Amino acid sequence: MKRLLLLTTTTGYQARQFREAAERIGVPLVLASDNCHGLDNPWNDGAISVRFQKPQASAAKIREFALHQAIDGVVAIGDAPTLTAAVTARALGAKFHSPEAVEVCRNKFLARERYKAALMRVPWYMRFKVHADQHQAARAVPYPCVLKPLGLSASRGVIRANHEAEFAEAFARIRRLLQHKDVKILREESAGWIQVESFIAGREFAVEGLLSRGRLRVLAIFDKPDPLDGPFFEETIYVTPSRLNAAEQQELTRCAELAVAAVGLTHGPVHMEMRLNGEGAWMLDIAARPIGGLCAGALRFLPPRNPESCHSHPERSEGEESAVVSLEELILRHAAGEDVSGYERESRASGVMMIPIPRAGFYEGAEGLEEAERIAGVERIDITAKLRQKLVPLPEGASYLGFIFARAETPEKVERALRDAYSKLRFEISVAIPVV
Repeated sequence: MKRLLLLTTTTGYQARQFREAAERIGVPLVLASDNCHGLDNPWNDGAISVRFQKPQASAAKIREFALHQAIDGVVAIGDAPTLTAAVTARALGAKFHSPEAVEVCRNKFLARERYKAALMRVPWYMRFKVHADQHQAARAVPYPCVLKPLGLSASRGVIRANHEAEFAEAFARIRRLLQHKDVKILREESAGWIQVESFIAGREFAVEGLLSRGRLRVLAIFDKPDPLDGPFFEETIYVTPSRLNAAEQQELTRCAELAVAAVGLTHGPVHMEMRLNGEGAWMLDIAARPIGGLCAGALRFLPPRNPESCHSHPERSEGEESAVVSLEELILRHAAGEDVSGYERESRASGVMMIPIPRAGFYEGAEGLEEAERIAGVERIDITAKLRQKLVPLPEGASYLGFIFARAETPEKVERALRDAYSKLRFEISVAIPVV
């Protein structure tokens, strides 16, 4: 039986979902995480202790383990583990994205350079040393523009500036963020730079895909119905299937295909963020991993009716609709070498709302959950914030209060269910340090 390696941070949301999916399909799973190597299995998960800021050394440690227990495939969740996963896969001879391609995905400047070389649409862009004079830099850029750290994801540190004063303030704010201990511990060269790009007007979308030997299959296109025009770019609602027309969806797909080829991704999950306007599709960000947080719960797939005919999808009965497969299971099957090209997304619309952190403070609890869960179409609400957890909103923050999931007959009904459920929730956030 194929044994898979799952690389994940100890703070990631998704590890449990992958472990449960592995148990469902009977695939042995070896975990590698950035747990404390000085303690004896502190998280009680049997994980190999690695350091993602040291991918070569971590890969060597995993390879030593593989001498005793063969590893046949590699999966990485979250941005930090992707390079270690790529280096490890190469050492083990397993199929995965190359380390070189992953490095490009983790650096917004390198990615823009690849898009430009591939003749894709790119905004004006320039990078500045983090300790550069922000006032001098402000005189060298077009407006409106967007400032962003080179190596962070999920809109963390991304700020729009409409004039020089806003630019200088945003630059200083990102500089402080990059000095934060949870960023500095990554010890990445990209943390020494701030990228500036001209603002791209238009609607924003997310594309989830799976690459097999360089060939991209788009699994879902997510609409982001909330306008994301700044000054910060906090994502909230994802809904699929997209309400774009066929030509517009094809434009996003073509952009996705060009981007993965430009950066060199070849095998495994890929998550992309794009904008679409009158000029066409623009690639914003690309990651060599699946969609983050618990958002994968918005995607479910149906196995082929006839396993010997992967491209045939006759009408399904209601009973067959219940035989759904999660995105985590699909990714594990793919990593194990199974042909998953016959799996199709369920016919119902679905979506997720990432519950934003409204203000800084400490989480004290939530009310209105039962009322929100009774909203038609709402599937479940997961509050992931822990009692008395310190909450930091964007652009400095890197987490959410939780996730709302909904399914319905149409994308419009899904979006309405998510918004109605959110309106019922009330969060208590204290501003003082809690006494424990």
